[in-house]
Amino acid sequence: VQLVESGGGLVQAGGSLRLSCAASDTTFIINTMGWYRQAPGKQRELVAAITDGGGRTNYADSVKGRFTISGDNVKNTNYLQMNSLKPEDTAVYYCNADGWHRSGVKGDYWGQGTQVTVSS
Repeated sequence: VQLVESGGGLVQAGGSLRLSCAASDTTFIINTMGWYRQAPGKQRELVAAITDGGGRTNYADSVKGRFTISGDNVKNTNYLQMNSLKPEDTAVYYCNADGWHRSGVKGDYWGQGTQVTVSS
């Protein structure tokens, strides 16, 4: 399963970006899909995740009220709407998906990462 990310870029503080992540295999049954980020010199951290077809969402405290994660189960795609961006949001953002193949084998996959840069 490949996770294809898009939507990163350069934006001024206070601006918005929308990240997308699409799983190449639509037969892969996704349990949780989420976004992590890693800034230079820092550990990778969870930003937001969506589980159970959108029934549950989870956000890092630092992005609550500014970021919204949503999903399209038919397309095996999720979106991260990022508003009121701050310079400290600058990082490489990685999509992650875990779930099961139709064979019953569990899978956990990462995207290649997309750069988000917020200028002050």
